[in-house]
Amino acid sequence: MIGTIFKAFGRKYMDVTLRSGPEYVVRIIERPGLWMDAEALARLSESLRAVAARTLDAGSLTYGVFSGDKSRMGAVVITLVSRQDGTPIAFNALAVMTLEGAPRAVEVLHLGLVVVDPDERSKNLSWVLYGLTCFLIFFRRQFRPVWVSNVTQVPAVVGMVSQMFSDVWPGPDKGRRTLNHLLLAHRIMDTQRHVFGVGPDAGFEEEKFVITDAYTGGSDGLKKTWESAPKHRDDRYNMFCAKQLDYERGDDILQLGRMDLAAMRSYLARQVPKSAVIGLLLTAGLVALRRLVLPAVHWADASKSWSILRPRKGADQ
Repeated sequence: MIGTIFKAFGRKYMDVTLRSGPEYVVRIIERPGLWMDAEALARLSESLRAVAARTLDAGSLTYGVFSGDKSRMGAVVITLVSRQDGTPIAFNALAVMTLEGAPRAVEVLHLGLVVVDPDERSKNLSWVLYGLTCFLIFFRRQFRPVWVSNVTQVPAVVGMVSQMFSDVWPGPDKGRRTLNHLLLAHRIMDTQRHVFGVGPDAGFEEEKFVITDAYTGGSDGLKKTWESAPKHRDDRYNMFCAKQLDYERGDDILQLGRMDLAAMRSYLARQVPKSAVIGLLLTAGLVALRRLVLPAVHWADASKSWSILRPRKGADQ
């Protein structure tokens, strides 16, 4: 694991591999469409399709990582879980959304599409698929809070996100909606619908943060009935979704929250298995260290341009 991270020090984007127990290997790949060669990118896409084929009608998915668009793969962070023999069994395609606004643009991590092989469910993979990447990015940002969004109709996911992150809205017991929640939601709905496969005709109920008739923009294959939607063990989230959403029409809830210090503590204490905490903290520390080492490497290399700095005469040809 350590060797893999140190090999990635010279890269601009994160490519981290670590173990999850004795059975699984987790690889986190940031914006692969911007730096992976065509062959490696094709192998990655094939792994994602292999997982999807086990649980979804992947042929009906035409957005995001299933579109085959290199530019789309340049705006995602892939968390891929494989068995020790290399067989892919789960993934999360987390999208990086840049929302323009005053005084500056805001980066939001959209939890995106999570797919798990049916034979591997109930194997405690939720801490990897929903929180791990956000946790590492939070470390790399020097503990600056990271906004997180989620669009779903699954009660189990609504509950998981509510319990994993801070200031999540909406939810059955999550305080009040703030102005930041409202502004970010409108920017997402105005400019980022393609990220989660919601068509232009879908409505948005501002008071409830409910997207109405959401499955018309390429995500049709993900639509679930109330009976088929996985439920949360805490019935509050099940009752909340049943009340807020019209499953026959195909509604989704848009949730917004943050990964911050409070969420990090909760994540480590409640979500991450005790046996994985030390390894996770070591990985996070090395990811953060890379953020410090890479500028020093660039600074010391007088033959290359870096930001506004230009190389000495005759170099960088």
